[in-house]
Amino acid sequence: MNISIVGTGYVGLVSGACFAELGARVWCIDTNKDKIDNLNKGIIPIYEPGLDDLVHRNVKAGRLHFSTDLTESLQDVEMLFIAVGTPPEEDGSADLSYVINVAKKIGQNLQKYLLVVTKSTVPVGSSRLVKNAIETELKKRGINIEFDVASNPEFLKEGAAIDDFMKPDRVVVGVESEKAKELMTRLYAPMLLSNFRVIFMDIPSAEMTKYAANAMLATRISFMNEIANLCEKVGADATMVRKGIGTDSRIGSKFLYPGAGFGGSCFPKDVKALIRTGKDHDSPLTLLESVEAINERQKKVLFGKFRDFYKGDIKGRRAAIWGLSYKPGTDDMREAPSLTLISQLLEAGCTVKAYDPVAMDEARIRLGDTIEYASDIYNALEDADVLFHVTEWKEYRMPDWQKVRSLMKTPLLIDGRGVFDKTNLEGITYLKIG
Repeated sequence: MNISIVGTGYVGLVSGACFAELGARVWCIDTNKDKIDNLNKGIIPIYEPGLDDLVHRNVKAGRLHFSTDLTESLQDVEMLFIAVGTPPEEDGSADLSYVINVAKKIGQNLQKYLLVVTKSTVPVGSSRLVKNAIETELKKRGINIEFDVASNPEFLKEGAAIDDFMKPDRVVVGVESEKAKELMTRLYAPMLLSNFRVIFMDIPSAEMTKYAANAMLATRISFMNEIANLCEKVGADATMVRKGIGTDSRIGSKFLYPGAGFGGSCFPKDVKALIRTGKDHDSPLTLLESVEAINERQKKVLFGKFRDFYKGDIKGRRAAIWGLSYKPGTDDMREAPSLTLISQLLEAGCTVKAYDPVAMDEARIRLGDTIEYASDIYNALEDADVLFHVTEWKEYRMPDWQKVRSLMKTPLLIDGRGVFDKTNLEGITYLKIG
């Protein structure tokens, strides 16, 4: 099966490599010539465990190709996935300009039947806009070529994206014709053979499913953070509360960990976009508005604990930070809690030295020389008045606590992820959320 994927960002590149691994011939298209040139040289633009090997193996096998030429790829493919970015507008709505531009390009160059599939996260009704844009361009050309649109939202977790793609909980596909359903069934046949669930539905429902799923997970995180903050006030242990409610089969334990707030490319953006959709359709989502507000407050909790510990006397103090990416397993720092914390520390007149196993280059791009960059976890601690644990990378789990104490000016650990055992921290003041 021959397919094109427009957009070589996180979703497009992972999906393209995985489809190629399943046996399809894939053309990954991007307007960024430097990115395509690097991919053709074997340079992968994002960090994702296992992705380098997957890309190199399928390029070598002749199943995965990279190009800037969308027009040429249209001659050989049966379906095209749109996987370009949909960044948030100022009002929270998703910017569909990149998606529509691809649709226009398709309409300007289409020569034969094509199934156009939106893989980008798009609001309900976006596939209709894609269809209209293609039809408009075909009319300008004075021709009538059959095509279909479909929706196939992604549910990939950064840091585990390849496993998520190859062993999914479910694959959601929105279609409006039997021909489109037949093509999508053929594409996902390897998964059907392994008894994975491919759920077909109408296109608006598929588009909504993506937003609803991320909004639900974000809601669980904000709910647990609210409970954790209350636990501190009443003397309860949020860890015990989480275990107590997580064993209820109706609730489950996933996404019930208190922390410093959620970030990344999906949850913040998708919650905003769904709130905007509700407003546009006179159906306000007040619960999600609260979820968003709680999350913004939660990102400031770690700084508040630091300020309170020193009774406001924090100017000139030195802060060490373990973890910059919004979660382990990725170098993605979009909406990362670390950015909020660093901004607060710098504004208060503190100096910051940080370490992250994979996100240091991304941090330098975002933060420049406003902070210092450590060579390892211990180098970050020298003369520090506080250590913030922000991202739960595994290499932070079992440090030499005696060495930690000896390096720090004041052995104060503020744990934003609640992963350390207080009994191992003799001589260290340990503060956590909940």
